[in-house]
Amino acid sequence: MTFTLHQTVLAGDTPGAATTLCYYTMGPEDAATRVHIQAALHADEQPGTMALHHLLPRLRDADSAGQLRAQITVFPSVNPLGLATSSLRHHIGRYDTQTGINYNRRWPDLYPLIAADLQGRLGPDGATNLRTIRAAVLDWIDSQTPVTAIQRLRLLVLRSAAAADIVLDLHCDDDSLKHIFTSPELMPGLQDLADWMGVAATLTAEDSGGGSFDEVLPTLYRKARLAHPDHPVPIGAETATLEYRGRADSFDDLGQADAAGLFGFLASRGLIAADPGPRPQPAPQPTPFEATEVLRVDAPGLLAYRVALGDRVTAGQPVADLIAMDGPEAFLQRTPILAGTDGFVLSRVMGKYVRRGDSIAKIVGTAVLPTRAGGYLLED
Repeated sequence: MTFTLHQTVLAGDTPGAATTLCYYTMGPEDAATRVHIQAALHADEQPGTMALHHLLPRLRDADSAGQLRAQITVFPSVNPLGLATSSLRHHIGRYDTQTGINYNRRWPDLYPLIAADLQGRLGPDGATNLRTIRAAVLDWIDSQTPVTAIQRLRLLVLRSAAAADIVLDLHCDDDSLKHIFTSPELMPGLQDLADWMGVAATLTAEDSGGGSFDEVLPTLYRKARLAHPDHPVPIGAETATLEYRGRADSFDDLGQADAAGLFGFLASRGLIAADPGPRPQPAPQPTPFEATEVLRVDAPGLLAYRVALGDRVTAGQPVADLIAMDGPEAFLQRTPILAGTDGFVLSRVMGKYVRRGDSIAKIVGTAVLPTRAGGYLLED
């Protein structure tokens, strides 16, 4: 049995401060496939942790039965630093309170950091080239001298992911249907993941603009492929951000269902020699993230939604009313907030008091929106 709990102490940035990162490894160390699964990089997003709470015993039992055909690393709550950040009874697990940086932004653009090391080292065999690229990345990570706790945490997590063939980053939205973010070249290869997860949408983008964790490895291999057109560079990692509904959706029944989907995905890939369970219904085909409208308000006020999650809307249809909270008709005036595209409502916000510029919904359409093409695609 190889199922092992690891606990790494991260020295804090202030006197007497330290935190412990817990993660599990399991499966044959010499397995041909490596899997990295993590949850709660945004530490205030717990549905993924609930899913992994229910997945871990199934993986432990499969490991004990000798059924694992992959080496699997699981970080049930990958950001203990974010778990510690709160103010006035409000958890601020999305941002590093020292720098204000979103924990899922500004991950490194790896290819420029290793490009010089790859010169003259790639050849005609794609598998060998993949090993060369991975080794260069691991060497770069090992050469770093982290100063702060978050730098140490990022390098530790990135080292695990960089060695993996499948990288799943579990998140959630505010109030949302299940969906996936991934890179376009990874579809339809990850359609089976979308099916097992039972998503309402798979949203694809090469570069959403924020340096998100799930884009680090696809960007690395894409840039290596473009820089070396005469040498084969495989897609070295299937990576995705899995959005498990909304923040309030941490319940045992949902976690059990989500864990069953993850187990079924791994088993259907032959990475667990076990029955994956009934084949799920096909999920919708992917759409460009640029075709999803992030609907924002241009004034502060109180939201009154007219639509529910999953409702289909047309461009110009009111999605919500914004109740004025100041001005000549304070608390009387209602201004309709109109959809800018045809599609369905993927997400809403839980807090109904909103400020100017806040996003209040995502509407998944099929046509790329001119305002979204080539821009910053994320909500923060």
